[in-house]
Amino acid sequence: MTKPSLPDLLHAAVSAVGGTERPGQVAMAEAVAEAIDDNSHRLIQAGTGTGKSLGYLVPALAHGERVVVATATLALQRQLVERDLPRTVEALHPQLRRRPQFAMLKGRSNYLCLHRLHEGAPQDEEEGLFDQFEAAAPTSKLGQDLLRLRDWADETETGDRDDLTPGVSDKAWGQISVSSRECLGATKCAYGAECFAEAARERAKLADVVVTNHALLAIDAIEGAPVLPQHEVLIVDEAHELVSRVTGVATGELTPGQVNRAVKRAAKLVDEKTADSLQTASESFERVMELALPGRLEAIPEDLGYALMSLRDAARNVISAIGATRDKSVHDEDAVRKQALAAVESIHSVAERITNGSEYDVVWYERHDRFGATLRVAPLSVSGLLREKLFEDRSVVLTSATLKLGGDFNGVAASLGLSPEGVEGEDVPLWRGLDVGSPFDYPKQGILYVAKHLATPGREGTRGDMMDELAELIEAAGGRTLGLFSSMRGAKAAAEELRGRLDNPILLQGEETLGELIKAFAADPKTCLFGTLSLWQGVDVPGPSCQLVIMDRIPFPRPDDPLMSARQKSVEEHGGNGFMAVAATHAALLLAQGAGRLVRASGDRGVVAVLDPRLATARYGSFLRATLPDFWYTTDRNQVRRSLSAIDAAAQADGK
Repeated sequence: MTKPSLPDLLHAAVSAVGGTERPGQVAMAEAVAEAIDDNSHRLIQAGTGTGKSLGYLVPALAHGERVVVATATLALQRQLVERDLPRTVEALHPQLRRRPQFAMLKGRSNYLCLHRLHEGAPQDEEEGLFDQFEAAAPTSKLGQDLLRLRDWADETETGDRDDLTPGVSDKAWGQISVSSRECLGATKCAYGAECFAEAARERAKLADVVVTNHALLAIDAIEGAPVLPQHEVLIVDEAHELVSRVTGVATGELTPGQVNRAVKRAAKLVDEKTADSLQTASESFERVMELALPGRLEAIPEDLGYALMSLRDAARNVISAIGATRDKSVHDEDAVRKQALAAVESIHSVAERITNGSEYDVVWYERHDRFGATLRVAPLSVSGLLREKLFEDRSVVLTSATLKLGGDFNGVAASLGLSPEGVEGEDVPLWRGLDVGSPFDYPKQGILYVAKHLATPGREGTRGDMMDELAELIEAAGGRTLGLFSSMRGAKAAAEELRGRLDNPILLQGEETLGELIKAFAADPKTCLFGTLSLWQGVDVPGPSCQLVIMDRIPFPRPDDPLMSARQKSVEEHGGNGFMAVAATHAALLLAQGAGRLVRASGDRGVVAVLDPRLATARYGSFLRATLPDFWYTTDRNQVRRSLSAIDAAAQADGK
């Protein structure tokens, strides 16, 4: 039997979802197939509207060996498993003569734990577990969430938190879920045979395509214990997010509250002397943290060093003692022991990591008004880790709408541990970049306006001239505005000011769930939506409700961000340009993501307005602009107001 051709397969899949192939989608599918065939790597930029999911799914399914697809957002994971994969499998079946299996796999804490549900959650104050359903008042929000979870447990087939609609609070979910460290293991657990997390793993082992998330991919790479099944091909969607997700997984933290909880959990499982030493170390650590000031610790202060060594040593003794003692008077002893062990091991590993003091780690204090001080440690770079763990034994395709920064792929490639494109050598993964473009006509559909006449944004204080500009632009657009701010304080200040000046409803992130806000914004063209980081990347509102996207300033990282500033300094010490490699790259990525909110469909028209003159005047401005879609560019404020009024008038004439 002749092997079906890729164009025929792609045509069948696209027809099944009611679409038509696009040149960029075809080019992408061919590049993915080529990478799989010759066991090489690709970075593929595929603009909004390309249909990139099918661009990688079709060659992946045709390949026949197991493929892992890792993505950053829950929305795309669900879209792949619930919509794209079922349709594509059915469409390809007549030609492939097989129905490839697919499955979703997440971290253990995303699944309901039957042991925790039936036996109770650990209690901090004393040994044993308690019935969280009895403890929570049925009239409270927590009590209602828990009762709903208990009912849901009887009917769910997956136990996956994301299948629960509406969702529940993190606090409620925490009562009926466990981390991988806390899990008893299927063989020791009375509910092992029915375990939802284990069932998901078994389905993944049998699947041709496993859909997972960046965090689980990072855990699989970092912790050495394989979580994902063996696979020959890895496709990373939303790959611009990968470095920050891997950094998050590789970051450790210690707080006095966390240490106190560990002390309470371990106290009844070890002898008094061992428990007292951990208690004393905990008190010493708490005293140091009370005086902690936010910022990077280039050297560990003496008092903190002593406190961490005491914590490390006391925690090590507790871990040994817990492993050597048994106490049948403790209800559900194995679960209590495992929970305590997980808490103490976490403290030991972070205290030891900071005490050992690696030149490749950054350590800093953070301070929160409500929660007090936190001690954090994160890798200076994850590029070496990614190069070693990601690219060695498989073909890797990384794709996103934003991978070319300043006009080429090398910036993103360097953050992934890759050498510049075309560089060959021992232990240097070979890769090629491909920009398949976008089906949208950006110069005709959008305008990039930079408010060159405004004052350069300072770190503090309100910007009166910016508020005036913001109000005038929104009035010209008739509402229809997504306001992207670099800080929550900036978003709140703008919302408060403009609610008093404009008739348009202004929604503010945090005043309602993100889903509800986006729904309300899309439903009424006169409405504006203001917010910060999650809106820069998470909003998909095609049509006339979003015809003006405003960014208050270039989203550079904060100068006092300990990790970013440490990374910048490290680049400079190695002879590079730290500002361009770290701060400008970070800003370019976010700017491109923010600007990508404007044109989501072929009929969309509008303006991206950046209220920061540096995009037009600074030396790095051309680098940042080269990362953005190819909109028509202007700094003429009168021209842009006329254009917005015309776009608004056209939308009103269409009854929108």
